[in-house]
Amino acid sequence: MIRSHQIRPFLERGGFGLLALLALIVLVFDILPAGRLIVAALFPGGVFAPENALSVIGSRSAIRATFATLETALASCLLSLAIGGAMALVLGVTDIRGRRPASFLFFLSMMISPQVVALAFLSLAGPASPLLNTLGLAPPVGTENPMLGRGGIILVLGLHHAPLVYVVLTAGLKRVPAFVIEAARMDGATPRRIVKDILLPLLRPHIIGAALLAFVAGAGNFGIPALLGAPVNYLTLPVLIYRRMSSFGPGVIGDLAALGILIAALAGLCVLISQLLTRRDGLQLEEDAPLQPFWRLGRSRVLAQAFVAGILAVALALPVLSLVTTALVPSYGMPLTPSTITLGNFMEVLVRQAVTVRAFANSLMYAGGAACLLAILSVPIAYVLVRRAGPAGWIVPPLLEIPYVMPGIVLAVACILLFLKPLPLIGLSLYATPWIIVFAYLARFLPVVLKPVLAGMAQVDIAPEEAAALDGARTMRRIVDVILPSLLPAAAAGGLMAFLLAFNELTVSALLWSAGTETIGVVLYNLEEAGLASEAAAVAMVTIAVIAAAMLALDALGRRLPTGALPWECGAKELSVQDDVAGPAHPRARRLMKLQPDTALGRI
Repeated sequence: MIRSHQIRPFLERGGFGLLALLALIVLVFDILPAGRLIVAALFPGGVFAPENALSVIGSRSAIRATFATLETALASCLLSLAIGGAMALVLGVTDIRGRRPASFLFFLSMMISPQVVALAFLSLAGPASPLLNTLGLAPPVGTENPMLGRGGIILVLGLHHAPLVYVVLTAGLKRVPAFVIEAARMDGATPRRIVKDILLPLLRPHIIGAALLAFVAGAGNFGIPALLGAPVNYLTLPVLIYRRMSSFGPGVIGDLAALGILIAALAGLCVLISQLLTRRDGLQLEEDAPLQPFWRLGRSRVLAQAFVAGILAVALALPVLSLVTTALVPSYGMPLTPSTITLGNFMEVLVRQAVTVRAFANSLMYAGGAACLLAILSVPIAYVLVRRAGPAGWIVPPLLEIPYVMPGIVLAVACILLFLKPLPLIGLSLYATPWIIVFAYLARFLPVVLKPVLAGMAQVDIAPEEAAALDGARTMRRIVDVILPSLLPAAAAGGLMAFLLAFNELTVSALLWSAGTETIGVVLYNLEEAGLASEAAAVAMVTIAVIAAAMLALDALGRRLPTGALPWECGAKELSVQDDVAGPAHPRARRLMKLQPDTALGRI
């Protein structure tokens, strides 16, 4: 019988090029952009001068924007925690019907890009709202739109990031051992008492982590404050960075780097605290089954169904209905009647306007290309992290998370700094080309693609690879013939998820686009700023249709994916990643999965 220590030389033969590939990816996508940002802020003109960065951060406009950022992020975080926490408990511990469709729709509301959500709520309220005019409920002409300013930003951010809280808390619920609840029920504890005295204390680290991540997402959001705050001069830090870059050009790049470091430091601190709390106090399943729904609602089920339906109506149905109404009228402010209904706005943006047609093609090409490349790269990266990285491999996943933790507007500034000058050796500059946008997508969404692939790699039995190694197969041959067939569904799912996030994003491309490289998010924002709300709504509806179709395709792949790969999964039969890999999984894979506690997809 061949022992494992006899097999190890076969597995270690060759494949060191994959370690070099992993090191190169970490260097190019993570260390260089972050380092270039720090150098630009602290070494203007090549001389160490931190006082310049401190003067920018201490300026009146920066202090005002920082206060607005903290104010909206904190208030929206509390709202997200209340809504997302309630949805997680209702869908996670009760016998409510339609839990999976409700979870899918709730998550869909977060996957719609922030600027689309902001446009929807802006069109929903105010005297010019086509929906309110159609229903005869519009306020008098001249009334200010209530969604503009601080209150509207907090409301929309809170609703938009509530699914993030839901995803984190649902992941925590799946890790609660069933025997804990069964023991409490045998002692006569009521469901209400179990939730109050057992579940909430056990979920405390997940609750704190979800709140911190919602805070980070709110602080780094650009689309919602830009559409709802900029018209009334209520500026957050990301909007301030965009305005300065748009007004003064690359000459103020050092100032923008200083502001970017301020946001990145705030976001990084919150995410670090979140991960430390989850790693220290997070529950791990070993042999026991995960938590099953235990609260039988009886007659109260109607109230629970009404609560879930109400949240979905406010977070998804009403905004979509507002966009549909706005897109079907000839001009913003008209009521929707049989005589005014038109498809002209859709024809305009999909056929006649060259810029929107080009933007759709660009977004499909940039997002699709980046997603395909990331899906290809994720397989060897996951293989190296699980099989080859050694004791130092624990630091790689957090490093890969840097561009995703970093607010998109900050990553855009870092990319400008990195590629403004011609690259060494080749003498070409990526600035003002499509390649800088693709690079930003690759850096930002690599953790999204890697998460399901890591989960899949954790479940790949090592025995077939050992057999191939004994037959003389080298590393790349084993990856292609043995590993790839098992990881292909997970890589496809990760690629689709990256495409979902990149297709209509605005935060990154707002500073990176140039004439001819417009993305759909940029065009939508420009249409709204130009006062063409009906055409912007038509663009928004097309993007929602694309996102929904991609999510349905992902959902159809769900049965072939590793458990936990889809963030909207919920149900009594679902197991956590740790429980699923307790058997044949490589022990290193379990440690890697603990480093990323189901938080990556929420920071959008």
